[in-house]
Amino acid sequence: MTVDVAAAAHEAGTVRKAAIKELSPLAAVLARGFYDDPAVSWIVPDDSVRMQIAERGFELWLRKLWFSQDECYTTDGIAGAAIWERPDEWQVSIMKQLRLLPAMVVIYRRFLPRLMRGITALESNHPEEPHYYLPFIAVEPEWRGRGLGAALMRPILDRCDRDGVGAYLEATAPRNRALYERHGFEVTEEFSLGKGSPPLWRMWRKPAPRQSD
Repeated sequence: MTVDVAAAAHEAGTVRKAAIKELSPLAAVLARGFYDDPAVSWIVPDDSVRMQIAERGFELWLRKLWFSQDECYTTDGIAGAAIWERPDEWQVSIMKQLRLLPAMVVIYRRFLPRLMRGITALESNHPEEPHYYLPFIAVEPEWRGRGLGAALMRPILDRCDRDGVGAYLEATAPRNRALYERHGFEVTEEFSLGKGSPPLWRMWRKPAPRQSD
């Protein structure tokens, strides 16, 4: 079932920062949004466990990494989520990685090597210029194609334009790439997470030129 345009427009108007009490619902909407994503399917090719693993993984990242930056966005109905990282705060220190490793082993088990290869590939050519980073954005499947993804990105993209800061992401599917291109992102590189991985695209968005007085 697809949500009608009027309901989607109303929901898009409720975009706001997420609250810590919404952590579990946010993890769930991210997992549903990425269940059929090509990159996530490469990391966890087993359809029967992908949803459970993705939900637990997203909850771990939200709790340990993302909520502390206070740039997680959702809507009043939690119909989607956009996870941003602030300039110069995207990289996870070695010590923090080591602290996260036991939980990652429990969650990902036999799929952990693929996850680690994927993370290494993602970080290998990450831009050094200060920028806002969008590691994940998703909407509930029935809300797709109704402008909710654009609305979830808007608060940070507006801030980037206001402050003259770039934005960066990796597109994991052609459909997502097209959405990002409509909002000013340009492909800088095509790459893969490892052997047999589908293509991904690094994308950079320059801030919009400031209007003269």
